Amino acid sequence: METHVSCLFPEILAMIFSYLDVRDKGRVAQVCTAWRDASYHKSVWRGVEAKLHLRRANPSLFPSLQARGIRRVQILSLRRSLSYVIQGMPNIESLNLSGCYNLTDNGLGHAFVQEIPSLRVLNLSLCKQITDSSLGRIAQYLKNLEVLELGGCSNITNTGLLLIAWGLHRLKSLNLRSCRHVSDVGIGHLAGMTRSAAEGCLSLEHLTLQDCQKLTDLSLKHISKGLTRLRVLNLSFCGGISDAGMIHLSHMTSLWTLNLRSCDNISDTGIMHLAMGTLRLSGLDVSFCDKIGDQSLAYIAQGLYQLKSLSLCSCHISDDGINRMVRQMHELRTLNIGQCVRITDKGLELIADHLTQLTGIDLYGCTKITKRGLERITQLPYLKVLNLGLWQMTESEKAR
Repeated sequence: METHVSCLFPEILAMIFSYLDVRDKGRVAQVCTAWRDASYHKSVWRGVEAKLHLRRANPSLFPSLQARGIRRVQILSLRRSLSYVIQGMPNIESLNLSGCYNLTDNGLGHAFVQEIPSLRVLNLSLCKQITDSSLGRIAQYLKNLEVLELGGCSNITNTGLLLIAWGLHRLKSLNLRSCRHVSDVGIGHLAGMTRSAAEGCLSLEHLTLQDCQKLTDLSLKHISKGLTRLRVLNLSFCGGISDAGMIHLSHMTSLWTLNLRSCDNISDTGIMHLAMGTLRLSGLDVSFCDKIGDQSLAYIAQGLYQLKSLSLCSCHISDDGINRMVRQMHELRTLNIGQCVRITDKGLELIADHLTQLTGIDLYGCTKITKRGLERITQLPYLKVLNLGLWQMTESEKAR
């Protein structure tokens, strides 16, 4: 007796459909009634983010999303009121408005008029008209928010951070990239340094402060005292922080990843402070810090030997620094030394001999290496990615 796919139970069909991409999930719903019913099972759409262009009224849109159990939405273009989305999806969990340049404080204010306890993730990146006024609304009505993306919202000030610190006590991730008006005072608010006005966001685990040019070492002092649960800290392009600030970070035992890329005032002394502390870093990026040299690699080997990822692109390191580091870095999986023009085949041979667990290495712009050194690197047993410039040698290409 032949068994046709149409004979499968709806639960089995739903399980199969769950492996399809979003476009194909929609297509199978058009095959027949049985497939449509199976494709509407909430397990099929678990974790899916609906990507919408809100141009004109569509009465069936939100009922259809809710029937599928979709609770994550990205708005690709916003030509209708944001309140249209909030009213249509009262149980929304994630709202991505990144790049909606026409979103204003007024529009957001009309949407957030009562508590939305289900909303956990809000992305307002590059919504350049948003100001502290909107953050007041968010702090008042989105008390359960865990992730807030504000990258490129250049009108946000320390007052906005005070409002966040007052209302969003469950926040775990905050992105303030290129918020040019934010200073040490605002970071103090987040870290609970002004308890009389705001408790702070003391549950923060991820904090991005990339390109916040007004920050100094005082911000790092606030962070080390108040944000003790922080696991990921991005300080890239923060030109106002210095070696002295690394002393504050050096005892943050929960810190897992630290990004200091293009922090011009960080030198070997700053790396020494980090290495002498009680950090258990897994990832460190000091690329384009032109005061980092071979001595930093010696410090890393002494106190940061548990690193799994290390980025040193364009740093003034040589084969001698590689020699001082490689014997202690048994956990290292990713090494980025692109544009380190003093590295030669000797350095690659040291890497191949001692960093045997490497899965990826960036050698872009290392002009003194030759085919001989590359042949040694490609013999690393776990290597999957070798970047030499505009192309990458993958594991399959390496085997050819």
